[in-house]
Amino acid sequence: MSGLPPCPQCGSEFTYEDVTMYVCPECANEWTKDAPAATGETRIVRDSNGNVLVDGDTVTVIKDLKVKGSSLIVKVGTRVKNIRLVEGDHDIDCRIDGIGAMQLKSEFVKKA
Repeated sequence: MSGLPPCPQCGSEFTYEDVTMYVCPECANEWTKDAPAATGETRIVRDSNGNVLVDGDTVTVIKDLKVKGSSLIVKVGTRVKNIRLVEGDHDIDCRIDGIGAMQLKSEFVKKA
């Protein structure tokens, strides 16, 4: 065993090092050495109080939030049901009554 991690994309054991990257010769995937391994590690999203959020949770907005490109404001105390967690700078995809589809940062909500 070479001690190198398997490819996170295809699971191949034939990875090799190339300066600061790992490379998979089977699928041509490249990833950094400090990237998390594909051993089932998932990103944990927490609300403003440190509670873990999962898909389908209901959250409450804790700060007035301006809607970009609009004059609408999401008010403090607005309940958002059935959230979906996503990757990126905004952690939550949701639909807010009266406003529509939104993306929120988890730091501005608390679990209801």
